[in-house]
Amino acid sequence: MSDPGPRRSILLLAHTGREGARSVAQQVVDALHEHGLVVRMLAEEAAEVGRADGTGMELVRDPAEAAHGCELAVVIGGDGTILRAAELTHAAGTPLLGVNLGHVGFLAEAESEDVESTIEAIVHRRYSAEERLTIDVSVFRDKELVETTWALNEASVEKAARQRMLEVVVEVDGRPLSRFGCDGVVCATPTGSTAYNFSAGGPVVWPSVEALLMVPISAHALFSRPMVVAPSSVLAVEVLAQTEGAGVLWCDGRRTVDLPPGARIEVRRGRRPVRLARLHEAPFTDRLVAKFELPVSGWRGASDRRRRNGPRPDEAPA
Repeated sequence: MSDPGPRRSILLLAHTGREGARSVAQQVVDALHEHGLVVRMLAEEAAEVGRADGTGMELVRDPAEAAHGCELAVVIGGDGTILRAAELTHAAGTPLLGVNLGHVGFLAEAESEDVESTIEAIVHRRYSAEERLTIDVSVFRDKELVETTWALNEASVEKAARQRMLEVVVEVDGRPLSRFGCDGVVCATPTGSTAYNFSAGGPVVWPSVEALLMVPISAHALFSRPMVVAPSSVLAVEVLAQTEGAGVLWCDGRRTVDLPPGARIEVRRGRRPVRLARLHEAPFTDRLVAKFELPVSGWRGASDRRRRNGPRPDEAPA
């Protein structure tokens, strides 16, 4: 009798506050179990989807241990749920495959109506994993390192009180760049360029581009443009000591650190990327069009000859 090989374990994480997510989670558990895969869930989430007895799955109680030994994490929900999953799987490096039940779902690979084909792809390993750049964040008070954390999308330094502005100096590669009052400063990755960075007026950066972004929010300054710097650069934001109000650091909208006057925040390329599972190759342009419902009617595109052979020598580049 042939050796069936090691058992394959799939971590399942879901936004259990949504009825649709609970229903899809049950469907995924049953289908993967039927194909002989081990489905692992946090015990609390399993109870919320009606599987408290652990039938057809493996239950874990420690979130820090949830992803270890799993080949893939299937995440059912929106981008917020995927960011939570990234937090749980970051140390293990487990690829994330998002099934979108949210509004935009830029990080998700599949929609809720694609569940059956997604399950087939998982069973037959018809997926690949691409690495996404992250950022490591250090917080200093009185030149003493007091906190380290990380982010997939962005680290934002924001005012803690609505009625007061934040007085900051921003720095790139060890040199001061500008001082201004503002509502905050966003330091983002290309993955996060379509998240808070986008809302703050920053540029959309293709995920394959390696770069760091800095975007001031409502800055009172002549120079307060969004900036794109090298992935080797180090960004810093200093909250001036004479600032009347305190600030707060948000990482991916999930983890916070209080920032008193005089605090310094340094942002650099993360040592460990996040891996996102992909079911098919699709241009990022198509994802932008689909997610933002951009109008493209009237587009004719290049001719078949140009697509096959490229432009003639006498033709100007398209």
